[in-house]
Amino acid sequence: MSNTSNGDTKSQCLPRNGLVKIPSSTNGLGSASITKGTPAVKNRLCQPPSVPAILSQAFPKHAEHVNPTILPILPPPPALSIPLGLSPGEENISLPCGPSVERGQGSGMDWHLALDEKILGRLFCYFSACEKCVLAQVCKTWRRVLYQPRFWQSLTPVLHAKELYNVLPLGEKEFVNLQGFAVRGFESFCLVGVSDLDICEFIDNYSLSKKGVKSISLKRSTITDAGLEVMLEQMQGVVRLELSGCNDFTEAGLWSSLHGRITSLSVSDCINVADDAVAAISQLLPNLGELNLQAYHVTDTALAYFTAKQGRATHTLRLHSCWEITNHGVVNVVHSLPNLTVLSLSGCSKVTDDGVELVAENLRRLRGLDLSWCPRLTDTALEYIACDLHKLEELVLDRCVRITDTGLSYLSTMSSLRSLYLRWCCQVQDFGLKHLLGMKSLRLLSLAGCPLLTTTGLSGLVQLQDLEELELTNCPGATPELFKYFSQHLPHCVVIE
Repeated sequence: MSNTSNGDTKSQCLPRNGLVKIPSSTNGLGSASITKGTPAVKNRLCQPPSVPAILSQAFPKHAEHVNPTILPILPPPPALSIPLGLSPGEENISLPCGPSVERGQGSGMDWHLALDEKILGRLFCYFSACEKCVLAQVCKTWRRVLYQPRFWQSLTPVLHAKELYNVLPLGEKEFVNLQGFAVRGFESFCLVGVSDLDICEFIDNYSLSKKGVKSISLKRSTITDAGLEVMLEQMQGVVRLELSGCNDFTEAGLWSSLHGRITSLSVSDCINVADDAVAAISQLLPNLGELNLQAYHVTDTALAYFTAKQGRATHTLRLHSCWEITNHGVVNVVHSLPNLTVLSLSGCSKVTDDGVELVAENLRRLRGLDLSWCPRLTDTALEYIACDLHKLEELVLDRCVRITDTGLSYLSTMSSLRSLYLRWCCQVQDFGLKHLLGMKSLRLLSLAGCPLLTTTGLSGLVQLQDLEELELTNCPGATPELFKYFSQHLPHCVVIE
C-alpha cells in the first residue's frame, strides 16, 4: 500500500488480507481498519520498510533528533487500526525525546526543512498507509500534510459496529467523531455487523455521506429492506454497492431500493437472493458495468433476464459457486452480454466443455476467464479457448482435475496470456511444463499443489526469464535447493514457497 517515487525505494507488501495492525489512538475515539480497495499482492508477504531509516536519509544532519521509539514499525498482525478522530484542530503530540518538532532547538534551517510542507508532501509518498497513520500523530504540521486526500486514495476504511460508538461515563453511547475521515476525503467505506440504526447514524455523522461516498460495502450486517432503501436514497453518490453475508433483506428490498446510477454490484452469501433478485438487477440497473454474484439458488432462468441494456454496459460478470447454472445458462449469458471482457464461472460445477465452446465462440473480447472448480472440463475446453480467445490475458484453471499435459500444449499457442493459474491440477506433469517454456508473454504462473511435478521439471522454468511471480506452495517437487536455484537464475521473479 505504499507509494513510490523512484526505483530506489521498494513498495511495501502487505499480508494476504491487505491489513496491518498499528496502535490505536490515545484520544479515546476507538479504532478502525483500513484496507486497499483492490488486493494487489494477494500471494506474497514482505516486511515493512524502516521509517527511521528513510527519515535519516531525508535529514542526515539531524537524524539524531528522530527517536526510533516514537515511530514504531510493528510486525503486521491481521488488521490495521487507525484513529477514528484526530481532527486537525487537536493539540500537538510532542516528541518525548525533548522539544517538540515544531519547537525544535536544533539548527533553524534544518528544522525548517523538517516542517516544510512541500518537502514533507514528497517525503510522505514513500510510506505505507499504516506508517502515515503513525506519522500523523507527531505534530499538527505533519498531520495537516498527511491528511490531504491524495495520500488516502483507493483506500477503504473498515468500521465494525462496536467501533462506531463511545461509551459515556453514565453508560450511554455516543456516535464517534468521523471528522478525521472527512478531512482525508474517504469516498469508500466497509461497514461490518451494522444495523439499520447504525447506518442512519453514519449518514447523519459523516459529512460526505450524502454526495461524497461513491462505494459502500456491508458485511455480516442485519440491514433490512427498509434500511437498504433509506441508505441508497440518502447516499445519492453511491455507484458501487457490496452486500456480503446480509441475510435480513429480501428480493423485495432490492426491487424497492436499487437505483439506476449503480454501476458495480456485488452480492454474496445472502440467503434470500435467488432468481427474482437477478430480475431486479437486470431491470433496474441499465448502467451496470460489473456484477459479482454468489448465490447457490440462482438458476439458468435468472440469466435469461439480462436484456440488451446490460449488453451495452456490462463488461464484467463473475458467477461464484452458482451450482445450478448449466450450459443453458451460459447460452443466455453469451447472447445477452456480448461485450464481456471478464467472465468467471468459478464453482459452476455443471458447466462442461460445450459451455466453454459457447464462451470462446461468442465472447471474443474476453481478457480474463475464471473456470476454477469446474471439475467436468477437459483438455477439449482448453482447445476451444486457445483457438478463439486471442485477447485473453488471464486464465484460472484451479481444481480443474481433468486437465492434462495435452491441454497445456493447446495453451502454449496463446501469445497474449500473461497469467496462468493451475493450482491443484493433479494430472499436470513435467512434460506439460515443457509446453509453457515458449510462452514469452507469461508473467505469473501458479503451480501450487500440483503433486506430479518434480524438481527436474520445475527447474526448466528458468527459461521464462520474463516471469515476475511463480507460486509453488504445497508442490512436492519444490525443494530448498530449487528455490536457491531460482534465486540465482530468476532474480527478478518472486517465488512463493
